[in-house]
Amino acid sequence: MGQDVAVVIGVGGMGRAIARRVGGGRRLLIADFDEENLGAVVDVLAGEGHEVRGQHVDVSDAGSVAALAAAAGEAGRVTHIAHTAGVSPTQAVTKAVLEVDLLGTALVLDAFESVVAEGGAGVVIASMSAYMAPLPDDQVAALAHTPVAELLALPFLDHEAHPGTAYAVAKRGNVARVQAAAVAWGRRGARLNSISPGVISTPMGRQELDGESGAAMRAMVNASATGRLGTPDDIAHAAVFLLDPASSFISGVDLLVDGGTVAGVRALASGNLS
Repeated sequence: MGQDVAVVIGVGGMGRAIARRVGGGRRLLIADFDEENLGAVVDVLAGEGHEVRGQHVDVSDAGSVAALAAAAGEAGRVTHIAHTAGVSPTQAVTKAVLEVDLLGTALVLDAFESVVAEGGAGVVIASMSAYMAPLPDDQVAALAHTPVAELLALPFLDHEAHPGTAYAVAKRGNVARVQAAAVAWGRRGARLNSISPGVISTPMGRQELDGESGAAMRAMVNASATGRLGTPDDIAHAAVFLLDPASSFISGVDLLVDGGTVAGVRALASGNLS
C-alpha cells in the first residue's frame, strides 16, 4: 500500500505548526514559493526527526501545482493535505492577491482531488475576512463552481480594488470552493474542510497589524470573547482535528477559529453589546 504522505503547502507560521503535528510517522512533503525559507524549514524538521523533503511551488501556476500533486502521489498514500499558502493585503497588490489566494486555492483543490487517498482529508486556510465580505448568492456560486481557467475573468472581480477588498472576496471564494469541492473529494472517499483564522501572531499577521488596518484589527481583537491574538498552534490544533479520522463525519464546512472576533463584530453591529 505504500507509506502515508502528509503534504503542507505554505510553510509560514501556521504551515510549520501543522507540519510538525501531521508529519510524525508519515512522509512529509512541504512546499513553498520562497525556496530559502523552504530549505530552512526542511532542515529544522529533519533535525527534529521527520522524514521530510521540500519542493518549490507557485500555487498560481497550474503546472507547478500539478507537479507538486504528482510528486505527492509518487511518494505514497496521500492522506493529509494542508493548504496554507497565501499573501495578505499588506504584502501584495490586488493582482497577486487574486492569483495566489483565489486562483491558487482552486488549482490546489483540483490537482489534489486526483491524488488524495481513500480515507484521506484536506484542509484549506481561509480567513475570518470571508465573513466580512457580503456577496450575493450568485457571485458566491460563481466563485465556487467556475472552472479555474475562467475564475479570474469573473465580471464582478474588481482587479483595481483595494488589496484588502480583494483578499476578503478571495477568502470568501475559498470557503465556497471548499464546500463545492468536498462533494467531488467525497466520491474518492476523502474529506475536505476549511479553517478561517482570526488575527494570528505569525510574521504575516504581525505585518498586517503594523499596516493601515492594524488599529481596526486590534480593536476587533480587544472586543472579542478571548481578547487575544491567536497563535499558530491554535490553528494547527484545529487542522489536526479536521484531518484526523475523529472528524470523519465532517466535510464541506468552514471552522471559524478567531477567538470570537466575528461574533463580537456581529454583536456590536446588532446593538447587543453595551
